[in-house]
Amino acid sequence: MLARDIRFEGWTTEAWMRFLDLWAPHEGAPSENKSRGGVVALHDGVRIRKLVHTRRGRLDPVPWPLPLPELAAQQEASWAMSARIGALEEVMERFGARAKRSDDMLAQSLSLVTIVRELIVEGRIDTWPRRLRGIPVPSENVVRRALDAVCPEGHALALGIFKDGEVWTAICARRTGPTFDVIAGPEDLRPAMGVISSDWRRDYRHLARAIEDRYAPLAMGVFAELDVFRDLQVDPSPGAWSRAVALRDLVVSPMPAAVGVAVGVDGARYAATKVAVLVRRVDWFGFAEPMISAMRHGASAAAGNKDLEALLGFSPLEVLRHLLKRDE
Repeated sequence: MLARDIRFEGWTTEAWMRFLDLWAPHEGAPSENKSRGGVVALHDGVRIRKLVHTRRGRLDPVPWPLPLPELAAQQEASWAMSARIGALEEVMERFGARAKRSDDMLAQSLSLVTIVRELIVEGRIDTWPRRLRGIPVPSENVVRRALDAVCPEGHALALGIFKDGEVWTAICARRTGPTFDVIAGPEDLRPAMGVISSDWRRDYRHLARAIEDRYAPLAMGVFAELDVFRDLQVDPSPGAWSRAVALRDLVVSPMPAAVGVAVGVDGARYAATKVAVLVRRVDWFGFAEPMISAMRHGASAAAGNKDLEALLGFSPLEVLRHLLKRDE
């Protein structure tokens, strides 16, 4: 998916750190925003051979076996991983046996994830929390079809985040042929926006225009204020994204058909949930339960073949929420 001669431009250290911070796991409270790091245990099944904290370095071994949630709590870590001696080497052995010279970064990444999943099933690797439990690994063709539905060749994807009336951070990825050849930051885009009004709902148009003038026509642009975007990442309530789009707390412009259907279905699920709550309050004998089930099924099926969830086999919004939340 990334070109061999990919170009990174328009980035400063501050802009890049802001972009990374945008995806840092958080629960909303400032004191809980920062990750506590993770702990990795290498063991032989009977005792720990090596225990390492990603922030504090090597630790003294603890009694083994020990459930990973307890290990994480004991070492004040946000996540934990354990592996039998030789498991990590087995990952690389299997990866080397399956890799082909023609594989791009996407094929290699999916192969690596599949191998790690295999070793987890075999009991040689374990992780906590298992946020992606039940999420299937999509095939390379499925991912490429989903990408074509969102960003055709010769177009670009953009994300613009605003704070206090200014562009806080932004990223643009231009697709040329089957790969992305440019990953651009906000530094070259801010001057091209011209005079702005300090109202991001107006100024996002100037950012979108600057991206199109410099790189390529936008296939999809997502624009929001920093706090709103962070809250949406972990909001588990049905209809959160569609509600934000309807209220213009989140602007998706332009919106590909596949994304539009997904947002519409998200709103339909929200409506079905609210109706179900109201009906159950007056339906003491459960006569309306078949109707409620039908509504939920209809909301899920309404997306058809254009829904990203239907293309991938899982909900990308749900995956994002699982990855960014702290609680299990």
